[in-house]
Amino acid sequence: MIALTTRIPKPTLERLPLYHRAVESYLAKDQEAISSQELGREIGVDDYQVRKDLSWLGAGGRPGYGYEARHLLERFEEVLGLKRDHTAVVIGAGHLGTALSHYSGFRRYGLRILALFDRDPNKVGKQLGDIPILDIGELGSIIKEQHVPLAIITVPAPEAQRVVNLAVEAGIKAIWNFAPASIQVPPEIIVRNEDLAVGLATLSHYIVYGRPSD
Repeated sequence: MIALTTRIPKPTLERLPLYHRAVESYLAKDQEAISSQELGREIGVDDYQVRKDLSWLGAGGRPGYGYEARHLLERFEEVLGLKRDHTAVVIGAGHLGTALSHYSGFRRYGLRILALFDRDPNKVGKQLGDIPILDIGELGSIIKEQHVPLAIITVPAPEAQRVVNLAVEAGIKAIWNFAPASIQVPPEIIVRNEDLAVGLATLSHYIVYGRPSD
């Protein structure tokens, strides 16, 4: 087991899923070894950065051989928690919330959506595949009873803080926020913000003015 994985720098941690995907593709082609140069080309960094990133996993390559692909894959799965099952709830059964709930790629990373929550009576009580759409009033009890660690927020901005407060009060540990709003949580709660408008505005700027120089 790898100890103290929380010490891994955030930029490195965010590259690990890209390395994981690259190594999977090499193994699918029956390539048992992979060099830092090859990994770097796959994800767009130089080989020095690859070696630095992988050193956080205690993974070392061999001169003239590279890294053992299967061993690397096991390290990635351990650090990223891919061998453990996680549950989540989605708050907001609009287009984005239902799309995220439908996304089959979450299962690959051990994530299962337990329920969608909304306050619209035309949606509450229905099913999205095998995922029930429940009234927001049931959010706290579900989080507590099922020990759900993650809430995915897809409500309109004016509703975001209110539903986040409900989730925090129920004992949620992490928030994945897709609402276009800044939310406030206690320091022990992990938050990741995905502001689609910011991403679109950035891309629009680059379309007009070109890519920034490195």
